Amino acid sequence: MTENEILTDYKNRINRVFQYIDDNLDSDLSLNTVSEIACFSPFHFHRIFKTITQETLNEYVTRRRVEKSAAYLMHRNTSVREISLKYGFNDISSFTRTFKRFYNVSPTEFRKQNANKFSKISQLESKNGQKHSETEKYICIINNLKEWIKMNAKIEIKRMSRMELAYSSSIGPQNLGAAYEQLIRWARPKGLINEQAKMVTIYHDSFKITEAKKVRMSACITLNTESKTSLDTGSGIGLTSIEEGKIIVGSFEIGLEEFERSWTGLFIWMNENGYKKADRNPFEIYHNNFNEHPERKCIVDFCIPVE
Repeated sequence: MTENEILTDYKNRINRVFQYIDDNLDSDLSLNTVSEIACFSPFHFHRIFKTITQETLNEYVTRRRVEKSAAYLMHRNTSVREISLKYGFNDISSFTRTFKRFYNVSPTEFRKQNANKFSKISQLESKNGQKHSETEKYICIINNLKEWIKMNAKIEIKRMSRMELAYSSSIGPQNLGAAYEQLIRWARPKGLINEQAKMVTIYHDSFKITEAKKVRMSACITLNTESKTSLDTGSGIGLTSIEEGKIIVGSFEIGLEEFERSWTGLFIWMNENGYKKADRNPFEIYHNNFNEHPERKCIVDFCIPVE
C-alpha cells in the first residue's frame, strides 16, 4: 500500500471509532475495547488516534462524556445522577470532579448559570422588576438576534424523512474545507454530484461547549437509497444517515460571517416558542455554491432536531 492508501485506511477505521464512541458513551470504552473496533493492536491504535485527534483515547472519551453531559444540563431537566449514568460515570462524585476540571463549577452550578441561556426575556427580570446592567446588555443582544431572525429567516416545523449520506470527517472548522474537497473527489467520478444532491454539514459538538479546534463535523453529500447500497466507500469516506424526525428549519440567504449569529438566533427562537432540542445532532443543508452567488451568500437551511 502507498502512504496515501495507508492514511485513507486509517481514516476509515477512525471514522468507525468516532461513531462507536458516540453510540456507547455509557459503556466500556477502554483502549482494548475500542482498538478492536478499529482492528488495530492497542499500541498501534493509541499512536494513530492521537495523531489524528491530538488527544489520547482516554482524553477524547472523557471530553465527549463531559461535553455531552453539559449539553444535556443546558437543554433538559434530567437529574444530575441520571445524566452521570447516561454518559458512563460510575457515581456522582467522580462525575462532579471530572466536570469541574472542564468548567470550574459543579454540574448543578453549571445548570444554574446556564438556566437563562436563550430563555424568555421576562425571566431575566429581577424580583423587584429592575434589570442589572449586564442583564440589560444581554436583553439587547437577545432582542437584536430575535430581530435578525425575523428579518432574515423563514422558519418552519417539519417532519423530515430519513436522509442517506456519504461523509468525510473534520475536526475543527479549519479542516472542513479539506473534508469537502476529499468528499467531492470521491463523489464526482461516481456520478454523485448532480442537481438532486445536496451538501450537508452535521455538527457532532457545540461551539458553545467545545473548543472550536476540537469540534467534530461531518462534511456530507446526500445519496439515494439505491446508490448507497452499491457504493464502495474507502478513500476516508464513510456512510451514515440522519434519522427521520421533527425538526426546526431556518432557511437563510447569508454570508459566511453571519452563520454564528443565525444559529444563535434560531436556538433563541426554539426556546421562545417552547420547543426542546432532541438528542440528535443539528445540521446544515446547502442549496447553492456561495462562490457563484453575486454577493457570495449561502442559501442554506439550518436544522435543529426537536422532540
